[in-house]
Amino acid sequence: MTGGGQSDTSMVRETPLQEGLFDDYPPSFPRLVRPAAERIGVIDVGSNTVRLVVFEGDERSPAVLFNEKVACRLGEGLAATGRLSGEGRLRALAALRRFAALAAALGVGALEVVATAAVREAQDGLEFCDEVARCTGLRVTVTSGEEEARLAALGLLFGNPGAEGVVADVGGASLELCRVGGGAVSEGVTRPLGTLRLASIPKGERQAAIDGALASLPAELHLDGGRLHLTGGAWRALARVEMARRSYPLEVLHEFTLTGEEARALAEHVAEAHEATLARVPGVSRARVPLLPGAAVLLARLLERLEAGSVMFSAFGLREGICFARLPEPVRRRDPLMSACEAQERLRARAPGFGRELAAWALEALPAESAEEARLVSAAARLADVNWRNHPDYRVVGAWETVTRATITDLGHEGRIFIGLVLAGRYRGAPKIKGQRRLVKLLGRRRAERAALYGRVFRLGVGLAGALPGILPLCPLRREGGRLVLWLGGPAARLGGEEDERRLAHLAEAAGLRPQM
Repeated sequence: MTGGGQSDTSMVRETPLQEGLFDDYPPSFPRLVRPAAERIGVIDVGSNTVRLVVFEGDERSPAVLFNEKVACRLGEGLAATGRLSGEGRLRALAALRRFAALAAALGVGALEVVATAAVREAQDGLEFCDEVARCTGLRVTVTSGEEEARLAALGLLFGNPGAEGVVADVGGASLELCRVGGGAVSEGVTRPLGTLRLASIPKGERQAAIDGALASLPAELHLDGGRLHLTGGAWRALARVEMARRSYPLEVLHEFTLTGEEARALAEHVAEAHEATLARVPGVSRARVPLLPGAAVLLARLLERLEAGSVMFSAFGLREGICFARLPEPVRRRDPLMSACEAQERLRARAPGFGRELAAWALEALPAESAEEARLVSAAARLADVNWRNHPDYRVVGAWETVTRATITDLGHEGRIFIGLVLAGRYRGAPKIKGQRRLVKLLGRRRAERAALYGRVFRLGVGLAGALPGILPLCPLRREGGRLVLWLGGPAARLGGEEDERRLAHLAEAAGLRPQM
């Protein structure tokens, strides 16, 4: 997942075109791993790219085992010819042959192949699906625009179950819109406003074409100051432009949020920017650059038409929606943040289960100021020991990257920074975080100070217990009047040492209390 959170690190491959490329199929590759029924694969045959994502494990926030895309541009020229691009078909078939072999070798238990607007609208779309079946053995499901919108909205709920507002999923040939709220999705809406299609419209005519297509939207899509959730490669490229413009200190695209005014300023900037300027933005592919001015005009008109008060960029969309739909209902109801952190603890910590005790111990010593703070502390506690194998000089960096690089979601950028500062403090290393001052400014000084305090609590607790379950419940840490008292009773009476006294003193001083062991 883009997880995901998930950063978009997929590469675009220039697949060579060869005669006889599909002869002697299927290939006799050995299966690299045993089949896993819980392993879910999704091949997304889009208007611009073809991508394979394999999700690992029957988890609420499954890790992404494999993620690769090929820039095929199936929908290039579709508006003018009514047919798929000839070169795009060859590239797509080459990519699908490779993906079919990889899915088999990786032991994918459930593989969904979904084609969207370009194949749906092209005169030769069904013919292409038949050719895919002959050449690769893959059965392609061609979604309706309404179903595509619904799956994109489910993808948003996959990462952010409490999301409210409208999901706007933009592809090469179409735009899909769907209302979300209360953990549910409404009926989807589709419009012929993809980025490849917009790029084929003369610049001076784009706004009128967009306004015409958006004129008859259902009233339920009106936001009245609510949030517009953006998913799709073109939107994510716009987010990267904005991050570069403001030297944003957190290199995480997922859940990047702008006010309506900031989003309108971004759209205006990109709509008028030279392609050479956009091509210099880190993370924006050259193939995407010509499509961005049209995407920017579309964003501006959506903001105006829906009266959006803010926008949030999501790395999750149709593919994650398909995965989410396949998860058992009890799994879907779990907290995605806690599930992801618990999975990290199971895989990487010395003694899984210690994090739960550390969270309870820390929150007794330093009660949370809000339910959300308690949730973030509990998540951080699960991650408190996952970097123990790193060299001591790199544990702070590893702890920070656990939050900024791993596939965790439903915490927002401020939540990521909060957990990152807690974990850095657990290693007494917050000053080593790159751009720390700007991160603190983004989070707010009060919350940054709270994170630093919890980091000191974690440092004391992990050291005292050796990251082993069963010890911290015997060593309560409590605030009593003006004192911070660490009780060591029963079997734990012999655990306290000079290092624990020193860490307790540092924590008490930071909290404005007197230490007592």
